[in-house]
This record gives sequence, structure tokens and C-alpha cells, in this order.
Amino acid sequence: MQKSSRKEQALDYHAKGRPGKIEVVPTKDAKTQQDLSLAYSPGVAEPCKEIFNNVEEVYKYTAKGNLVAVISNGTAVLGLGDIGPEAGKPVMEGKGVLFKIFADIDVFDIEVNEKDPEKFVQIVKALEPTFGGINLEDIKSPECFYIERELREQLKIPVMHDDQHGTAIISSAALLNALEIQKKRINRARFVVNGAGAAAMACVLLYKALGANPENFTMFDINGVIHAGRTDLDETKRQFAHGKPGITLAQAMKDADVFIGLSVGNVVTPDMVRSMAKNPIVFAMANPDPEIPYDAAINTRKDIIMATGRSDYPNQVNNVLGFPFIFRGALDVRATQINEAMKLAAVRALAEMARTTVPDIVNLAYNERTISFGPNYIIPKPLDPRLLATVSPAVARAAMDSGVAQKKIENWEAYTEELNRRLGLDNQLLRVIGNKARRDPRRLVFAEADNVKVLKAAQSVFEEGVAYPILLGEEDKIRTIAQENSIDIDELPIIDPGSSSQEQKRRQYGEAYFRKRQRKGVNHYEAIKVMRDRNYFGCMMVETGDADAMISGLTRNYPDTIRPALQIVGTEDGVKKIAGMYLLVTKKGPLFLADTTVNFNPTAEELADITLMVAREVRTFNLTPRIALLSYSNFGSSNSPEARLVAEARDIIKRRSPSLIVDGEMQASLPFTNDILRDNYPFSELVGQDVNVLIFPNLAAGNIAYNLLKEVGGADAIGPILLGLKKPVHVLQLGSSVRSIYNMALISIIDAQTKSKVSAEELIKRSRWWKRFKKKDA
Repeated sequence: MQKSSRKEQALDYHAKGRPGKIEVVPTKDAKTQQDLSLAYSPGVAEPCKEIFNNVEEVYKYTAKGNLVAVISNGTAVLGLGDIGPEAGKPVMEGKGVLFKIFADIDVFDIEVNEKDPEKFVQIVKALEPTFGGINLEDIKSPECFYIERELREQLKIPVMHDDQHGTAIISSAALLNALEIQKKRINRARFVVNGAGAAAMACVLLYKALGANPENFTMFDINGVIHAGRTDLDETKRQFAHGKPGITLAQAMKDADVFIGLSVGNVVTPDMVRSMAKNPIVFAMANPDPEIPYDAAINTRKDIIMATGRSDYPNQVNNVLGFPFIFRGALDVRATQINEAMKLAAVRALAEMARTTVPDIVNLAYNERTISFGPNYIIPKPLDPRLLATVSPAVARAAMDSGVAQKKIENWEAYTEELNRRLGLDNQLLRVIGNKARRDPRRLVFAEADNVKVLKAAQSVFEEGVAYPILLGEEDKIRTIAQENSIDIDELPIIDPGSSSQEQKRRQYGEAYFRKRQRKGVNHYEAIKVMRDRNYFGCMMVETGDADAMISGLTRNYPDTIRPALQIVGTEDGVKKIAGMYLLVTKKGPLFLADTTVNFNPTAEELADITLMVAREVRTFNLTPRIALLSYSNFGSSNSPEARLVAEARDIIKRRSPSLIVDGEMQASLPFTNDILRDNYPFSELVGQDVNVLIFPNLAAGNIAYNLLKEVGGADAIGPILLGLKKPVHVLQLGSSVRSIYNMALISIIDAQTKSKVSAEELIKRSRWWKRFKKKDA
């Protein structure tokens, strides 16, 4: 059932809205007749003539220099095999997405209906004028070797078959670090390699380039051990044909230093690992099931270093650590090929990066206190923002040093800054939020579970492993909605606060609520009765520790959702008023806006409180808050009470938090036009800063700005995020989409992680409670 629901989600993801995952977006204005006359006829003739006179000008006047073709014939798509070019297209589009979000490289995916290697080569060769690079994808072996070799020889742009070289580059970096930790020398290490396909052969060739001795390899393919007596070996395999005829994998593993698996799952046993040499290295990279399960391997020996292709274990060999950044460096120097020197440069850059201090944002993403170089961290994490500015310059420099670069980089510091500017922290931040929630899931109450959007979001957070959902509402109604919409909630607990089965819990919660509100207008009867309301019941679950967080508000107005939270959960110590904040994911990076939902006309003191709460929240995302206090006045240009209030708020903030980067009052455009700010207000703390927090003078301004940015500016919005509550209760915007509900669930879980420091034992106990509840509910 869960597999079926994942299928439906995947199909819906690809089909809804504009089908597929990519689109073409103009990079120049095309709004006026003048614009159009420049973009096309007659103006377009001028760059055409310049390129005709000097073909190298194509890089100046067109997108060629940042455009990569992802090309496949669909003969070896994932684990699906030869499914054809059309069926492989979703994968190629996905590859294009990865190029864009990790390295800002534009991609056209091209699916070619041709299996003949020579014809395929000629088709791709004919496309050379269009592209700055060629990424070959999902082409079966052995044809892929011939195709890549021919295209590298015939084309003057970089060509790489990532299925071969991606795994080789990433595993090589991991191997160098594993050997160092295990105190082994690569030229003396004994290798056993299970698998001899495209990726495996690329791996052993790169290991050889790093110093490994081919005579120390014992390789196995589908026909058994590769030895000199076999007559079915190609030239590459013959280099590594040093196995003993008839030897088995188990026999070869005895006293081996390194095992490399690129084959099928569960072919290596604990006994085989036990027979390896002291301090063994095991890279079991078959997907989705490694050659030996991670837990089985590390439980067999304490001196082992283990890597897999899976994200749920340490040391993931993931190709996304390589291809975006390798092509970025190659494109930026207009390399004519991706040669051995460039691949080795990427290997060494990745290996060295793993030995450096890991940024806090990476620790946050993987929910680790401190990730550091060692047996469980021999290769950088895919979400490390340093990858682009580390690997790409190394590749570019290697291209220049090896003579294949047509363009020189003179100022490496400026180049690194350019790389860092290419990608804001927008998609990076969302991935970090998702990963952090997934590493420490908590129990999340969905108070409006009789809604199809809420049920879809609850199903997603459960299947993604980011939360333990608890559904509130009438069970029959919820199950009917789920069944009618093919939503799998069979494993999710459902609680109906109004049912007779919850009478004892309503009384328990009502008594606790009465103790809180008995002198604030609530009598005993009302306190018990109100627990039939799902918002009150859900808040009491959070307050009493029966749940860790709650979200509500999809179908109710804002005050009705906030009121129970304020009455039951209350505010944090020292907080006089709560506030509402939105996180907007923009092309410039994340923007935090406040107050957008709660306080109508805050005083200067209240505005300072709001600002300091927002700053604290922004730091939980491991970002440094850089805050602009907004008004219609710039630094005293108006002496109106409204403008003076914002200026006064800034004075209060600086007295209470002198080191906080904050300035104002200022108009909304000023923090984003640094030249104007620097030239006219050089004293401002925000000169040269990338502002990521906007504080509005009142609710009207904040709410209007948020909605305009979301609807007209096209920014993704997460929120409203309530600030100042003692425990995590968050309110959905009326009519939120499934995606918005999912994102708010992530925020709620992270809020719970921050506000509730629970021991590992308690988390296990809570997880067991949730599982017992499911069984009882079933």
C-alpha cells in the first residue's frame, strides 16, 4: 500500500501543473517592442554577424557556455534496463534539475532513438555547435565505452559519461581518505572488486591512476573471476586479469584490504568481511541493497570503514558530489575535454574537503552536533554548500594546467565569489530543513485530519520519515476521505476528541485546562466541554507531552487557531507578545518577514521584541540574521511618528543586542540596492551585507508585502511561523496547498527539536508508544 501511494505521489508530482520538471526561462527583458526587436529580428542579426566573423564569439552572445546536453538512448535507465528513450526522459529531466540546483548549469535533455553506437556518435557530434558540454547518461555497456571514447576524440567540448566516471571520482576520494585513516598505502593494498560493468571499470582505472597496482586486484564479473586465461575479455579488463582461475568471491576476500562492490545486493556475508585483513575498507555500492547490509558489516568488525550508495548511512557515494561541479569548472574555462587530470583534481578536492571543518549548516542538515573527519565521514555530504566553490576551481585549474582550457581564470578569489553568488541558499535551505527533520522525527498532531490536503501531507511526512503523524477527527469520515483519494493512512493513529473512547482523556485535559484558566473566565464545565474541540485537544496533547507539535488553521480563521495555543501552551519566558513570521524562498536566497500575521500596530518596544525573536529563529537555521527595519523614510528623511517609531525600535534593539546586524528605518528597496545604500548612507550597518530579514512597521504592511511577493514575485512561502510560544503549535494559512502543509510540518518538527531536548531513550519510548497506539487503533 505504501509503495502504491509513493507511485501515485511520483506520478502526480510529474503530471500536475506544467508536465515534467523543467522549462526555458528568458534571461533578458522581452516586454516591449524595443526588447523584441533586439531579441529577434532585426537586432538579432548583429550577434549573428559577429559570430560568423569569429565563431568563438558564440560564447559571448549566446547561452552555449552554460548549456549542457544530457543525452541518452534509454538502454540502461536506472535499474529498469532498456526501456527506450521516451521512458527514460523523466530521468534525464531530473538530471537537468540537479545540474541547475547544484551548479547553476542550464540543461536540455535529449533522448535519441538510436542504438547503433556509430550512428549515435554522429547524431551527438552534429549537436556540438549548440552545447558547451555533453553529459552521456544511461547508455548500456559496452557501447557506452565506444561512444564516450569517440565523442571525446571528435568533439572540442567536454564530454563525460557520468554513470562511469561519477562513481569512480566519488569513490576514489572516499578511498584516499579511508586508506589514510586505516594506515594503508594504495600501491600495496589488495583489492577485491565484485562487478565489472561501466562504473566498476572506471573505478579501477582511476584507482590505478591514483597509484593502485593492477596486479593487486581480483575482479569478478557475471562469468566469475577475471583471469588471464579467459578469452572473452576486452582490453580494459585484461589489465586487471590477475585472479586465480576458479577462485570464489569468499576465497578472494581472505586477507583483502579493500572490497569494492558494484554488482548486486547481499552477495557478501559477515564471514567474508571477518576474513579480510586488519582495518578493512568495504565500499558496498549496489543500489538499493548493498552487497552486504551496513549494520551487518559494522557489527562484524569494529575496525571496518564502510561506504554505500545509500543516504541513510554514513559515507554515501553519491554522484551528485561530482558531475555538477566538474562540468561547472570545465565550462568556466571552456575546456575542450574532461581529462584524467581534471577527474583527479576533483578526487583530491573532495578528499581534502572532507578533512576540513564542517560548517554548522551541514551539521544542522544532518542533525549532528559535530561532523568530523573519521571512519564515519570520509566523503563530503551532498548538502555541503562549499562543494561548488571547492571542486569547480580545482577542476578549472587542472584544465588550465593540462592545456585543455581555452579561457584563463586570472583572479581565483573573484571566481570563487562568483561561484558562491550563483546559488543562493534557497533550495539549499529547504533541503537542510527536510534533512534536519528527518534525522530526529517527532510526534505531530494534524488537528484538521478530515481534509484531503491534510491527509496527503500527513501521508508524505510519514513516508518521508520526518514525523509521526497523529490525526484528529471522526475516524469514519477520515478513512472515507482517504479511501476516496487513494491516500494510505493505515499505519497512522486517529483520535476523535469527541468520541466516547476519549472521555477519560477529555476529563484529564479539561482538569489541566481548568487549573490554567479558572480565574480567567472559564468554569469547570466549560473546561471539560471545550476539549471536544480539536484545537484545544491537540494543544493539550502538546502541553502534556502526549505529542511534540501541532499544526492547524487550514479551515479556521487565524484567531480561533491561535487562541487555544495562547491559553494552553502560553508564551516563552520573557515574551510579552507572540509574532508571526514567513520564510520566503526567493532567487536571492531566503527572506524572513515579520510581523505578518499577529500584531496590528506594535510600539517601538514591541517592534524590538519582534525583531529579536525573529533573529533568534533565523539562527536556528544556522544563518546570520541581517535585518532591515522598513518604513517609508530613510534614516530620518521623514520626521513623522511612524518613521520615528521604527528608528526608536532600532535604538532599543542595539541596546539589548549590540552585535546584531540591524539598521533602519529605510525604504523596502534600499537594502537590496547596495550601491545606493553605500553611496548615500555609507554609515549603515547593512552596506555590503546580504539582507535576509525584513521587519515591517505594522501588520498591514507586512501582510500585504508577503502576499505580493508570494503571488506576483513567485516566491515560495513557508509559514506563518509563530514566534514566542513555549511549545510548538503552528498555524496554517487558510486554504494552504499540500506542499505548504508539508513545509509547515517540517518547521514544526524542527521547532520541537529546538524547544524539546529529549533524550534518545525518551525518543525511543515515544516511538514505541506511537507504534503501540497504531496497533491498538487498528
